[in-house]
Amino acid sequence: ADLENEHVHKVYDEIAKHFSDTRHKPWPVVDQFIASQPNDALGADVGCGNGKYMVGNPTRILGSDRSQKLIEICGERGLEAMVCDGLNLAYRSSVFDFCLSIAVIHHFSSKERRIEAIRELLRIVKPKGQILIFVWAMEQETTRRKFEQQDVMVDWKVPARYEKEQVYQRYYHVFVKGELDELCKAAGAKILRSGYDRDNHFVVIEK
Repeated sequence: ADLENEHVHKVYDEIAKHFSDTRHKPWPVVDQFIASQPNDALGADVGCGNGKYMVGNPTRILGSDRSQKLIEICGERGLEAMVCDGLNLAYRSSVFDFCLSIAVIHHFSSKERRIEAIRELLRIVKPKGQILIFVWAMEQETTRRKFEQQDVMVDWKVPARYEKEQVYQRYYHVFVKGELDELCKAAGAKILRSGYDRDNHFVVIEK
């Protein structure tokens, strides 16, 4: 979609270095999910960014992201990651034990594309494989950010120390309570649990 290309894909390539420098500490819910997997499990981090969830745990996790620049950062860190589209992942079906999709689905610009992205996650995991999905919530409790509608542009300001100071606009579809669960059901997933954490809605689903 043109909207995603202009206000998601191009933006993340432009802000990759600054974005990566602000992404260090893993979220506890994600850490707990990874820790609950067997040590010999194989995982996929779809929309892996700088690979922060691919390090520091005994499981092997392969990363993918639409941003060439973020994948280059993963490579510099010695991580296994590749560029690919979330709607057409370059993996065989039923190969992963678990999958992560952290702050990704909210960048797809239509309900149909969001459902298709979830179906693609389900395709690559084994039967009974679990997937953790996080998306931004419309109901923001801990930040000053207030959303008046669900489809929004959110500023990302790159400071002057990164070559030049510039503001970019990223597209988001922010989710209301229960919406992510309904999309997962529409994609054919079994919902194991869902919740709200750090201004995000999340769900754990099973193939």
